[in-house]
Amino acid sequence: MRHPRIIIAGIGLAAVAAVGGVTAASAGGSAASSTPSASPTAAAVTVRTAPATVAGRTETILVNAHGLPLYFYRPDTAARSFVTGSLAQLWPPLTSAAPTAAGASGRLAVLNDVNGHQVTYNGHPLYTFAGDHAGQVTGQGIQNFFVATPGLTPLSPSSAPAGTAPAAPSGGGLGY
Repeated sequence: MRHPRIIIAGIGLAAVAAVGGVTAASAGGSAASSTPSASPTAAAVTVRTAPATVAGRTETILVNAHGLPLYFYRPDTAARSFVTGSLAQLWPPLTSAAPTAAGASGRLAVLNDVNGHQVTYNGHPLYTFAGDHAGQVTGQGIQNFFVATPGLTPLSPSSAPAGTAPAAPSGGGLGY
């Protein structure tokens, strides 16, 4: 079953692309640029914490510098992102060669993969959702994406073989 917000977001992204607008990654708040000569990892990004309403409850979540909620994808492993192609248009990877953290005590790192220098938190590659706006969480639980919280259970390289889902997140009560 398709979620109406995903269909609407997809149509909106297609319209912007058809007119020659920005790339999906830059529309989603990633550090990517729409100009081919600019490096998608040139800008540093900051991952910080912020309060947000998730499933009717106020939670502390991770957001990017623009206040967009950050998500993780359950099928990803610590060594590989499975978000590519049209899925990456709706869920743009957060990329930066030099990410920084503010208010989050987990491990922030960079995974060099198909998405470039993808930012990870406790081993989980991070994404934004094309349907979100600053301070809004609309992608929770859609297509196996879940809001990243400061207490996200660390994902180690040996904790999940390729193609299997890691355990539900701990902390923040977002394990639904």
